[in-house]
Amino acid sequence: MVAFRIDRRSGVATYLQIVQQTKQALRLGLLEPGDRLPTAREVVEATAVNPNTVLKAYRELEREGLVEARRGLGTFVRASLGGGGAAVGSPLAAELGAWMRRARRAGLGREDTEALCRAALDQEFPEGEE
Repeated sequence: MVAFRIDRRSGVATYLQIVQQTKQALRLGLLEPGDRLPTAREVVEATAVNPNTVLKAYRELEREGLVEARRGLGTFVRASLGGGGAAVGSPLAAELGAWMRRARRAGLGREDTEALCRAALDQEFPEGEE
């Protein structure tokens, strides 16, 4: 099950953070079709957000065809994202983890590392290219 982390200082709407974190879990293989998302009540208890915010996020995920609400049972994953190469434990994930450790030993902080990753992403995947 996914555990949502809400950053109230990020400037990103809370419901979008839930949507983005769910999509990330789908891309990494942490959530798979058939898995149940936490109930709105569970998310509220863990994050102290408004229940309507959680429901809005879940409706957005449902609109995108990624999850489906089953009355009385909960919200379940319908589709996965990504090609599997990004899954936690994959060779690519291991290589990236090793690179991150080298970056940290070289003195790069989180923001420096993120900026370097973003620059590499922008170079390899120009705007509008998936």
